[in-house]
Amino acid sequence: MEEQKTPKPGRPRDPERMRRVIEAAAQQFLEQGFERTSMEAVAKASGVSKMTIYSYFPTKSALFEAVIGQRTDAVFEVAGDEDLSPADPGTALTAIGRNFLALMRADDVMGKHRVLFAAAGAQEEACYAFFRQGPLKILARVRDYLDSAIAAGSLESHDTVASSDQFLSLFLGSAHIKAMLGLGKPTPEEDERLVAGNVAMFLKTYGLHTPSNGHRK
Repeated sequence: MEEQKTPKPGRPRDPERMRRVIEAAAQQFLEQGFERTSMEAVAKASGVSKMTIYSYFPTKSALFEAVIGQRTDAVFEVAGDEDLSPADPGTALTAIGRNFLALMRADDVMGKHRVLFAAAGAQEEACYAFFRQGPLKILARVRDYLDSAIAAGSLESHDTVASSDQFLSLFLGSAHIKAMLGLGKPTPEEDERLVAGNVAMFLKTYGLHTPSNGHRK
């Protein structure tokens, strides 16, 4: 059973300590897997006391969830506000697609996926933590963008719960499976073609079919 401590009220979280804890935990989870990673090891690697870590994260699953959440935030933080304008879905979806694909191609992310797939069934809490902070979080952000684009009149009105899932799923084909199996990654040029093709396909279905979106009248 996972050890759990009740956080005690105290001083606000120190951002630098938080960064060190999350970075150390990410490395431990990648190298040791979820089950073998201990709070003691994270404390030693980060130089932050175990008591302080528990004041931030009462369980190992909560720490794992924070590690995943920080990584998935990068999908949207890397793109500037000007690239995510509701008035220009072509540019926005290209930025989101590039960042999502870069995330999925990252060695540490693929490593975490392998760890979770290996733990499926045995570490249900960790798997739920990953699902909340990984797929569900990214899907919600994409859905929010699509809703804003519809409100701005730059996309046709449609079911954005379904379309956000469809858009991200376009990036998880055979090349992703091959990379997850350690059989090689696509080249940057191949990934760029994948992004462009996926965005074009999406806009062909949900775009306004105007010259500004690159479609026929």
